[in-house]
This record gives sequence, C-alpha cells and structure tokens, in this order.
Amino acid sequence: MPPYSRVIDTFAFRTDWAWGLPLIVLTVVIHVVALGFLSQRAVQACMGLRGCRHTKAALVALMGVTTLLVTCLHGMEAAMWAASYRLLGSLPDLRSSLIYSLNAMTSYGHTNLFLGDPWQLMGALEALNGWLLFGLTTAFLFAVIQKVWLVGSN
Repeated sequence: MPPYSRVIDTFAFRTDWAWGLPLIVLTVVIHVVALGFLSQRAVQACMGLRGCRHTKAALVALMGVTTLLVTCLHGMEAAMWAASYRLLGSLPDLRSSLIYSLNAMTSYGHTNLFLGDPWQLMGALEALNGWLLFGLTTAFLFAVIQKVWLVGSN
C-alpha cells in the first residue's frame, strides 16, 4: 500500500488537542493571575524599602525571592502536565512524567522518555505552552526590574 493512501488516525490528534488546549489555557490563566499577585507584592515591598539603609541589597534580595517564586510557579505548571500524562497512562510513573514535562516545557529535550503513540502531539503542545509561559515570565521580570530600579535610584 503506498504511503499516501494510508488513513490518518485523526482521533489521536483530537484527544491530544482536547487535553492540551485546556491545559494551555489553565496554566496561562494561573500564570497571569499569579504574576499579577507577585507584581503587586513586589511593588509594595519596593515602596517599603525606600529610605532603607541597605536599599540596593534589599532590592537584589527582592528580585531573588521573586525569581524563586516564579520558578516554583513554572514547576507547579509542569507538575499539572505531568499529572495529566500520568492520568492518561502515557508515562509509567509520576517521576518520569515530571522529568518529561520539564523537558517538554523548557524545550530542553535531552531525555530518553517518550510519550506513548496516542499522546505524542501533546508533548509538542506543552512545548508551545512553555514558550507562552516563559514569554510572560520574561516580560514580568523585566517590568519588576524596571520598578525596582526606579525605586532604588530615588
């Protein structure tokens, strides 16, 4: 049978999209809400540091804590994808699901873990989700750095 006459199993792609798109929307909404909350807290902390004896050191510490919290947020979102992979039986255990998820989300890709045939497109959707989340995080950290820099220079 010639390759072009093979029937494509579109059901497999539909289930990937049915799981992947809601996960993308959910993680982006969680990310935006959490970044908004963190932004408010960072600005409040910045304002409280005005006139502090060690303002520069405190602002550096604030950026460190902010970065740590955003990194934990990414980890939580990767864990959501990992739980989905485990629920679907796509990977054998939670540990390998989390490793796969972090690899997919960061586009690192240096692992020997692979999703089962029906779920392979879902890994690419998670990589797309990672690009969106890291783009939002980059914009957020840049904005916080600008605010911190302004407070520190006054």
